[in-house]
Amino acid sequence: MGTTGPGVSCYALVMARATVELVKALRSTATRLRSEVHYQWGHMGQCNCGHLAQTITQISHRDIHRSAMIREGDWEQQANDYCPTSGYRIDDIIAALMDIGMNPSDIGNLEKLRDDAVLARLPQGKRYLTHNRREDVVLYMETWATLLEEALPTAVSVAA
Repeated sequence: MGTTGPGVSCYALVMARATVELVKALRSTATRLRSEVHYQWGHMGQCNCGHLAQTITQISHRDIHRSAMIREGDWEQQANDYCPTSGYRIDDIIAALMDIGMNPSDIGNLEKLRDDAVLARLPQGKRYLTHNRREDVVLYMETWATLLEEALPTAVSVAA
């Protein structure tokens, strides 16, 4: 582990892993985003990662946003600055995301909707997504969940 500070992560990056918990959380978040729930990309608790963090942690959007505002940066920067021993609540939230299979790159990719593997699996004619468009976020989460589900061992069931 390295030292902490702006732009320096003390978390050793590991490869993302497919987990039932992550698949369920992505699908649940996509379903919630299809409803009338408030979505605001510029709000750390109501954006792409903010909504997934709400699903996983059961922390309110207000508390997620407040926790993130202690440090500088969007979700990608927060994930890159993640340190499990920092004492910052945002790092506890990021740890919860990573505990179910995400890594810092996944967090940045979800916020910007830019993972190449997910984009390659989108329906024909839908290769470019707008990161702050609710419908695109839902499509990205559902597509990513399907990819992860396919990577699970065949004996594992994701059914609720």
